[in-house]
Amino acid sequence: MGDVVPFKKIKPARKSNTLCLQGHHKWILDKKKQFDVKQGKLVTVYHCKYCGKTKVKAD
Repeated sequence: MGDVVPFKKIKPARKSNTLCLQGHHKWILDKKKQFDVKQGKLVTVYHCKYCGKTKVKAD
């Protein structure tokens, strides 16, 4: 019989990074509400919990 070769155990990818790469972010509302001078509207800022990407929504 041949020799048994031990393989290194591969760490599974974090589910959150995989989801962010596919466009499914975990958005958290930023507590500060800002006022946009150019649009004249309130602006809500969201941050992704996992990757740090920001999203701005004008109300």
